Amino acid sequence: MTAEDLLSQDFGTIADVIRAQAAEHKGKPALVDAKRTISYAELDGLMDRIAVALQRDGVGKADVAAICATTSAEYGATFFGILRAAATVAPLAPSSTPESLIVQLNDSGAKVFFLDAQLAQHMAGVIDQVAAKRVSLDGSDAGVPFEQWLAAEGARPVLHAVDPDQGFNIIYSSGTTGAPKGIVQPHQMRWGQIRRGVYPAEAVTMISTPLYSNTTLVSYLPTISNGGTAVLMPKFDVKQFLDLSEKHRATHAMLVPVQYRRLMEYADFDRYDLKSYQMKFATSAPFSAELKRQVLDRWPGGLTEFYGMTEGGGSCGLQAHEFPDKLHTVGRPLPGHDIRLIGEDGKEVAQGEIGEVVGRSGAMMVGYHNQPGKTSEAEWFSPDGLRFIRTGDVGRFDEEGFLTLMDRKKDMIISGGFNIYPSDLEAELALHPAVLEAAVVGVPSDAWGETPVAFVALKPGATATADEVKAFVNGRVGKTQRLADLELVDALPRSHIGKVLKRELRDAYKPPVTA
Repeated sequence: MTAEDLLSQDFGTIADVIRAQAAEHKGKPALVDAKRTISYAELDGLMDRIAVALQRDGVGKADVAAICATTSAEYGATFFGILRAAATVAPLAPSSTPESLIVQLNDSGAKVFFLDAQLAQHMAGVIDQVAAKRVSLDGSDAGVPFEQWLAAEGARPVLHAVDPDQGFNIIYSSGTTGAPKGIVQPHQMRWGQIRRGVYPAEAVTMISTPLYSNTTLVSYLPTISNGGTAVLMPKFDVKQFLDLSEKHRATHAMLVPVQYRRLMEYADFDRYDLKSYQMKFATSAPFSAELKRQVLDRWPGGLTEFYGMTEGGGSCGLQAHEFPDKLHTVGRPLPGHDIRLIGEDGKEVAQGEIGEVVGRSGAMMVGYHNQPGKTSEAEWFSPDGLRFIRTGDVGRFDEEGFLTLMDRKKDMIISGGFNIYPSDLEAELALHPAVLEAAVVGVPSDAWGETPVAFVALKPGATATADEVKAFVNGRVGKTQRLADLELVDALPRSHIGKVLKRELRDAYKPPVTA
């Protein structure tokens, strides 16, 4: 059966599709990094060798193997090899604390742990607590060297039927708001994502965000499943990204907004030949209308923003090149996605009103691994019993069905009984000519319960005092929205996918001492 035939089915597995792609396009590049290029035939054979070695080490159907390392061709192939063994992948973030990584490994029950020398050094104080067998992807002494661990060439694994609701991967939350939660995404969810058809067989996709991130996987997985080529970067660098895009005639890229901003700020951006690009994608963090406009004006090809969660539920898409008057929104619900807004009472709000975003589709997590209570908290059921995933985001639909996000529900500030949306104040701060980026958080107030405080990074070479910027904003907003304080910072703290870590700002804030 051809790859095209497999992809036309209601359910299948990525491992089977890659096998079919390898039969049809043996020598076509599948994975490219700075050190090597792996063809589809080589990838298929390597997946078999990885799967056989995993099964030899006791990894059975639906068991877990974890990966925590810098992005490389070996990493990319190992991800697929685990799936070929009908096991579940747990890609972990090297930026996690050593103690958190131990918690995640124990929670997942991983039997084999793929890592590299850099990660082993990071975990040096707790590495002896790792119960799983360690395999070093870079051949270092962090574990059994990858090439030595692999099964012999030509080895074929025992193939198991995979159930649609079986765990495809477990992605752990960052843990910035408490203990990390393992989000179990099933095969059916991933199958729906790779069949969207947005990555054609001729796609050459730049992979510049980490492979442990869902942001990356929703681009990486369909690129390979549909027969394209993935160009893997170990870390994002503006010049290297542009050089590689030009060299490989890249057609697609998934970037987070902060990466787009850095690219647009790069002095030599307009000197690069990027005409090969067909589509760029964005997700994971707020993407300003102004920045979207710059990308549309200066970068060939379309621009699509996706709004959704790693947990799944419902997603929206904005084809910015088709709707230039809707750049302030995140678009409309994708086909087959049911997105609704609910109030504090758990009931749907009226058209045009603000509410929490909940969503339902074929792409939904099974739940949080080993945490049924947290899973229940993340669910909302409609009056007719349909299961939705709560996003924690607050938004509003316009008359044409486009969704405008206000804020995270937990970030909304209630001051003196009035709701203050930080995004409104951040938008006003962005209008100041010296402001590069800003974040507003609520801090405790004896008088008002909460009060807004802004953190602002200035543009390079710009000069403005905190009092000047604060006065600028307070002169433009209503009395109940006025900032109580404003601090200038070198840069806003961000996660690995560019989300501003507001909790860090809130926790570090020290109110000014008054006489």
